[in-house]
Amino acid sequence: MPSIHSIFRDIKALTDSQIEELFNTIGEIISLRTMTGSLYNDSREQRFSKGVACLHCGSMNVIKHGKKNDVQRFRCKDCERTFNDRTMTPLANSHVSLEQWIDYAKCMVMGLSIRKSAKICEVSVKTSFYMRHRLLDAVRNFQGVGEVSGIVEMDETFLPESFKGNHKKSGFIMPRKSRKRGKQIKKRGISNEQVCMATAIDREGNIIFEMTNKGRIKTADLERLYKGRLDPNALICTDSHKSYITFAKGNVAEHIRIASGKHKNGVYHISHVNSLHSKFKKWIDRFNGVATKYLPNYLHWFKWLQTFIDEKEIAKARQLLVNSNTFKTDICINQYRMRGIVFS
Repeated sequence: MPSIHSIFRDIKALTDSQIEELFNTIGEIISLRTMTGSLYNDSREQRFSKGVACLHCGSMNVIKHGKKNDVQRFRCKDCERTFNDRTMTPLANSHVSLEQWIDYAKCMVMGLSIRKSAKICEVSVKTSFYMRHRLLDAVRNFQGVGEVSGIVEMDETFLPESFKGNHKKSGFIMPRKSRKRGKQIKKRGISNEQVCMATAIDREGNIIFEMTNKGRIKTADLERLYKGRLDPNALICTDSHKSYITFAKGNVAEHIRIASGKHKNGVYHISHVNSLHSKFKKWIDRFNGVATKYLPNYLHWFKWLQTFIDEKEIAKARQLLVNSNTFKTDICINQYRMRGIVFS
């Protein structure tokens, strides 16, 4: 083992960029050790911020029920069931170590593929897939759909409907002819071969980003998504699509339409929502296609990244794990396999 003096001597010989990389690495190591020790405590504080409640029936009539593997257990005196801090979380009943979960969260923050994440975390590709979606299901529960107010920009974007990952051996029947790799949809313009993702963003950065329907968005889709989530006193900025005109009547205080071929109307525009769509399309391209039934998880993944965009990677990884372990998620492997397309 080299002496401390030889280490100092080697450090002095490093370039400025190498020293910066060294200190970043040391900072990550320290943060990782701190995170490993505090993650469960932080998750517990968020999860039981209003007091320890039964995760099965919601009763507050719970008592301590011993420890298992140094983890405190509780028993509900109403339903007689037991639980601990990890019950109904992505980490529940997992044989993957906490360190591997932290590494996996870092991979997700960097937007790595399932295969790359599996290699880095030393797990199988199948395990990597379920780790990803267990975290994302929990993040969806944590975030919810969201709310917007003030000046709100609204628009929609589209992706081709995808049945990626479905196989004949599982009993799946393709509703259309398969596309060759790289081939786009056959119908021109917007059609039922595309899924619509409605988007609203206000000037405070609050975002609603949900998959609503196939083909062109309709007033009923807007009503279903934004009812109770859009401030009635809001001013909305949209393009000239007629669905927004009908929706705006009785739902918002004012509606500013940006005429076709125009980009803004004074201080009113839809630049932020268009920029968000551009970032999303560039980000999701790295995954080489996403099955439509899993697309809502990817929308919330992207939305979560936008919320913590200014944080360092290790801080994002920690926040991702804390957030995902705050709300209940209890989905087994077979439920992922049988999952269907659900619109908001």
